[in-house]
This record gives sequence, C-alpha cells and structure tokens, in this order.
Amino acid sequence: MKPPAFSYVAPQAVADVIGLLALHGTDARVIAGGQSLVPLMNLRIIRPAVLIDLNHCAGLDYIEQRGSYVAFGPMTRQIDAMNSPLVRQHCPLVSQALAWTGPVAVRSRSTVGGTLAHADRVAELPAVAVALDAVMVIEGASGRREVAARDFFLGDLTTAVEPHEFLREARFPVCQASSFSSFTEVSVRQEGVAVVGLAVYLEREGRRVRKAALAAMGVDAAPLRLRLAEGELL
Repeated sequence: MKPPAFSYVAPQAVADVIGLLALHGTDARVIAGGQSLVPLMNLRIIRPAVLIDLNHCAGLDYIEQRGSYVAFGPMTRQIDAMNSPLVRQHCPLVSQALAWTGPVAVRSRSTVGGTLAHADRVAELPAVAVALDAVMVIEGASGRREVAARDFFLGDLTTAVEPHEFLREARFPVCQASSFSSFTEVSVRQEGVAVVGLAVYLEREGRRVRKAALAAMGVDAAPLRLRLAEGELL
C-alpha cells in the first residue's frame, strides 16, 4: 500500500520546524528516521497532511555528557549511540538495548528521538528511559519544557508531545561506575519485532543492592516499572 497524498517540507533550522508545527498543528507530523512512521503511513493508520523532515536540520545529531546526564539529539542514529564509547561508559543500558533494535540497516537509519517519540509498546529505548528515569525535552513555539520519562509515554503511539511541539532532546542519567545493567527481549524470530522485553539497572553498595530499576516493554501500552520485583531485590 501507499500513503495518502501529503505535503513534504525539509526545513534547515529548528526555528523553521517550530514555525511549521505552529502553522499546521495536528495536520503535521515530524519525521526523523522514518522506520516506524512510514510503514504506518503506508498502512494508512497515520495520515499526516504535512510531513516535516528533520534530516536537513543541522546540529540535531549529538551525544554530549553534561554533568550528571548524557544528552542525545533527536537525529542521533541508533547505531552511533550504540557504538559510542561515551554511551557505553556512562549509559551502558542504552547501548545494550540498541543492540536489539534490528539489523544494521535499520539501526543505521533509525534515530534515538524517533523511537522515543513514536512510543511503540515493543520499542526498546522507551523501556530504558523509564528504567533510568530519563528526562525528555520538548520544544515548541512557547519554548522548552522537561517531562520525566514516566510521564512522557502515555499509551500506544502516544506521548506528552503536543501537536505544535517536537522532541528536542533526551537526557539519560549517568550510571554509577559500580552499577549493573542488562537488556533482553523475546521475539518471534532473530532480529524480528519483539514480543516482550526487560530493562534492568542495579546500583550496588558492597554486596548489597542499593537501588533496583526494572522496566518491561510489551506487557502494557507504555513501559511498565516492576515496583514489586524491584523491592524484592533490595
């Protein structure tokens, strides 16, 4: 199938993106890697009248450590985030989860911001964001606002981003050097779409677990913190 007719715009500055979103509102959708949005358009599940492409906007594909967190620009490709020495050192759970996101061709095109903003219930990074208490920075004509990951993912393909806004940045806390993290998932075939998955983050104090964070994907419309299981580990 092919999508219904739509207008395509490729702004070169964030200010232009914000202006287009303010102009078109609910008729517009932002596209980053397109690995999730395009199939839904082809199936006519999503029917934007205007598609705003971020690929020509400079300066949106960064990974930066800023004190207590690592910031990801929305256009950071998943394969770059997965292979980044900075991410592997300070946010290893992000790198571990991205290894499950599909074949190299998909990871090379997909973006960090795209998968978070799309909010698929079986996407890996949303579960990691909830487990690590990440913060999403949303930007629109009225400025920027910060939303905790637990409040960002509202349900299937639904986030706290309003029609006149877009996900400007994702901030993941720097993990303790002595922490343990792991990500695993079950799928119907190798490198296929996941059925369920689990993000695990533990902070240790000697032989004792001081903090435990477990977030499951695929068991509810949004990533789910497993609070009872976390308590059993303390």
